[in-house]
Amino acid sequence: MSTASPAYYEIIDFIAVGTTPEQVMEFHPSPEAQQRIADLMERERNQLLAPEEQAELDHFIELEHILRMAKARARQILSRDQ
Repeated sequence: MSTASPAYYEIIDFIAVGTTPEQVMEFHPSPEAQQRIADLMERERNQLLAPEEQAELDHFIELEHILRMAKARARQILSRDQ
C-alpha cells in the first residue's frame, strides 16, 4: 500500500474509528483529497499518469465504491429504524 494517498487514508481512518449510519451518510472526503483525485482523473484522461499514480487512483476508486455501498446500507438502516 505504499502508493496509497492521503485521500485513501482519510477513508480508511473514517471507517477505522467506528461510525454511525448518520456519520456514514454525511461523510465526504476533504477538499484537498477531492482535488487530488480530480487531478489524477484529469491526468488519466490525458494519459499522463505514472504507474504509481494509476495505482493511487485505482485504490481510491475501490474505496469510493465501498463507501457508496456503505452509504446505501446506512440509508436502509436509517429508514428501517424510523
